[in-house]
Amino acid sequence: MQKLISKKKPTYPITEALSEYLTKYARNIKIPIYYDDLLRYQGSVTVYDKHGNDSLWIQVYYSEYERKEIEISLKQMYSILHSDGSDALLPYLNIDSIDYCTFGNSKPFRIKVRNILNDNYIFLYIKKADASRIYGLELEHLLSPNHINFLVHGNTLIEEHISGIPGDDFITHHLDKCSEQDKREIAKEFVKFNERCFVRLLGDMRSYNYVMVLTNDFDRIQYRIRAIDFDQQSYEGNVKVYRPQFLKENIKLVELVSSVLEQPSIEQYKREERSLLAKRATSANDRLQELMTCMKRDKISQPEKIKELKKALLNLTGDIEFKKAKNMGEILDAALDFIIRNYQNENPYLR
Repeated sequence: MQKLISKKKPTYPITEALSEYLTKYARNIKIPIYYDDLLRYQGSVTVYDKHGNDSLWIQVYYSEYERKEIEISLKQMYSILHSDGSDALLPYLNIDSIDYCTFGNSKPFRIKVRNILNDNYIFLYIKKADASRIYGLELEHLLSPNHINFLVHGNTLIEEHISGIPGDDFITHHLDKCSEQDKREIAKEFVKFNERCFVRLLGDMRSYNYVMVLTNDFDRIQYRIRAIDFDQQSYEGNVKVYRPQFLKENIKLVELVSSVLEQPSIEQYKREERSLLAKRATSANDRLQELMTCMKRDKISQPEKIKELKKALLNLTGDIEFKKAKNMGEILDAALDFIIRNYQNENPYLR
């Protein structure tokens, strides 16, 4: 199924309209350090994961003069993202490591920031800004159960770390050890996650592009799947890219769903997720419409992909609005409108 996904997605610039939207909602502010500043490293070493495998990250080092300047700027960046932006926190922070990943489109830097008073630490990411990813992050914030904290300035994107067990790690090392009840919970969550990605056109949710979040709740564990990669927001033409069930890395979860859930339950969970999406879209209507206005004026895909996707969605839904769509923004707007209309028509309490 990997052939469904383009090997290299182009980076799309941030338009003036999108920049104004981000400024209005305090996403676009001045920052003390930019992505290109971190590219001036002098050397690196390979970072291995806890199983001894190459993590595809390298830990980078800077000259003594630049290191001091960069570390102060990164501490200030942490303060802006997580606090009031003042320098009061800086004496209590330490930059433990700066890692760089050459894998993927955004080529991120991962910064480990530690509080020296209690040894608690947190990660933040600095990436090349890409309009596709920014739309994906903002849509995740508005339409999913999760809040997203990120900032943009110029060609630089700063993201808060999303905690959880990487999906591929969970599938390989944890899934088989789960109880039968836990497996049913995981299957339910995968069905809902699959539906959420499809409706909002978030693509390429291979197992290493999401995390599994575990929360203890009385006598059980709650499971939630959270996307952590948003580069493939409304880009591909093949409709299967937007359904994690069709990506081979997720085959064990697909098999799990088939083995522990009956079809009526699967349909129930899909309906629940569509209803939740409709409610969130309605609740955040003003802000969502502002975002969709930017997206409908933007170029974030290619003509042949737009044509392929709107044809597939027209065949699937029979909704003529997909046929009228001229770009990815209009396709997504039609998809969300389709979900909201169906929710309102099927809910007797809204009539």
